[in-house]
Amino acid sequence: MTGGVTCVLVAPASSLVCRGAIRTQIPCFCVRILLVVNSFATSVTPRNTVQVHQYLARHHDVQVVETSERGHATRFAADAVTRGLDAVVAFGGDGTLNEVATGLSGSSTALGVLPGGSTNVFARSLGMANDPLTAVTQLTAGLDGGLVAPIGLGEANGRYFTFHAGVGYDAEVVRRVERTFSFKRLVGQPLFAFAALKTWFVDYDRRFPHFTVEIDGRKIPNGFFAIVLNTNPYTYVGKRAIELSRAASLEKRLVAVTFRRLTTPLMLSTMWGALRNGGIAARRGIEVIEDVERVVFDFPAPFGYQLDGDYIDETTTLTVRHHAEALRLIKPMLVEY
Repeated sequence: MTGGVTCVLVAPASSLVCRGAIRTQIPCFCVRILLVVNSFATSVTPRNTVQVHQYLARHHDVQVVETSERGHATRFAADAVTRGLDAVVAFGGDGTLNEVATGLSGSSTALGVLPGGSTNVFARSLGMANDPLTAVTQLTAGLDGGLVAPIGLGEANGRYFTFHAGVGYDAEVVRRVERTFSFKRLVGQPLFAFAALKTWFVDYDRRFPHFTVEIDGRKIPNGFFAIVLNTNPYTYVGKRAIELSRAASLEKRLVAVTFRRLTTPLMLSTMWGALRNGGIAARRGIEVIEDVERVVFDFPAPFGYQLDGDYIDETTTLTVRHHAEALRLIKPMLVEY
């Protein structure tokens, strides 16, 4: 499915003359866009998919594809790179975004983001509205205004992540939520809360460590739970951001937060700091290390990990690296009313 705009490529490669977008003969920038839609995502509907497509296609050449299985968005994005498209817009949850970013990494094809999931951490971290119809106006304004800039990505065992990697406890929470996928769209964040509590009190062994960590050559034994941030916040609870470190930024290297013990008082005080103070500080039981290039997790027994809120797998060794300027991002133009 394509838009009704006819584009003629002229030099430079990113400049296109649009015919049919407006009645006058004034040239405008016309971008060849692939819109990747996850129709199973929480906030995606047939109606808003059509509305998003129509809005993007007013001045640009837009093709629409829908994902039907895990990894599908990565293949669509990689194909868009091969075909020389200018941008790929991910319309779905953070998992869809992660797959598209993985497919685009290292290329000149830009990434655009539209919130279609239940939490939409990355889109909201950019300041975008959580409503896709408002967000598409912000995205298009940024695109038309030339707000395209390189950003860094994290990479874990060959797969990229945009905002964080989680090892241990939160990976088990994500795995439990994904086992009840059919309820995720209906229930949303309360399902995550239930899974987090059940994992904490029943399923996750908080008596013994689950991994050791080496951060840029510094060894940290007895890891129970770790988060590697590529940006901030870590996630959202309703409208509230859970901020672990304001040092985490798309323009900087990674921030590694390691819990060396897991007790209820420690976690409650951490949550309070993350919700009220804009971040957490290193103290007994928690290591916070900024400007990180490489993190290696290792253990004889397998441990689980998740990337951008998607459970990936169990492994006995996980290597996380930072890749500067790995991706070109279309940043939203934010207007205060």
